Amino acid sequence: MLNARIKLRHIQAFLEVARQRSFARAAERMSITQPGVSKTIRELEEITDASLFERTPRGVSLTEAGLTLLRHAGPALRALEEGVGALGEEHAGSWLRVGALSTVESRLLPEAILRWQASMEGESGVSVVTGPSAFLLSRLRRGELDLVVGRMTEAREILDLSFEHLFYQRLVLVVRSGHPLADKAHLEPHQLMRFPWVLPPPQTTLRQRVDSFFVRHGLELPTSQLETLSLPIGQHYVQGSDAVWVAPEEAACEAVDAGVLAELALPLEERGGSVGLCINTSLAPSLALETFCETLRGVASGTP
Repeated sequence: MLNARIKLRHIQAFLEVARQRSFARAAERMSITQPGVSKTIRELEEITDASLFERTPRGVSLTEAGLTLLRHAGPALRALEEGVGALGEEHAGSWLRVGALSTVESRLLPEAILRWQASMEGESGVSVVTGPSAFLLSRLRRGELDLVVGRMTEAREILDLSFEHLFYQRLVLVVRSGHPLADKAHLEPHQLMRFPWVLPPPQTTLRQRVDSFFVRHGLELPTSQLETLSLPIGQHYVQGSDAVWVAPEEAACEAVDAGVLAELALPLEERGGSVGLCINTSLAPSLALETFCETLRGVASGTP
């Protein structure tokens, strides 16, 4: 049974500090003072007889006890919010919150959303949040997203979440049409080093694959580079320069087929990584979520 001393404000403060990794930022987001947030967390730690946060050079991080509470508190608060929101709104339609990685932004997810909305009766909506896998999976664990779609199996944050494989997708090296390397039938990795590169940001799962490529070939990262997960920024930058773009195959294929971009004859990886959908099984899935997941499976498999 839940300890009667634990109030909603305790859970809200705990989740906000976990989200912001800072007492000061959490206080600002909650429009209360930092001492007020600290006092609330201290009360929760006394009630639970557990230390929930530890201080680090970058702010605060969750202890093992804090991680355990986070796995349950986020979904529980979300379920409460949904229950209150559902009162008197039985006919308000269906709404999903989807986390999207850059590996599925170009085709899989937009096509699945279109197909799903066309199949739904009544109003339906989708809120799409983009970002790196660590950010999105953390929000999924807290119950702030219904699912995350993309390439994410390398992320440590996927632990305790349920991942379903859909297909494999490679990262490819692409350049603009007419680039000095575009028509080369054979390339050595060192030949790419005299050009700028467009790379995924550090500490992302995609960047790990790029770093492995450089280590495998005994190369250092190029001195001229652009770091971004934005597909439009990456593509436009490459089209207007001699840069080499590390891009998800799905993101580049349409421009390659159209002759706007060219894939280099040098594989960054052979098979690629597993693209799929990830849900939080501690939450009961809604009918809307179940039908959307089925739609994703259909689009991924090429089923009309």
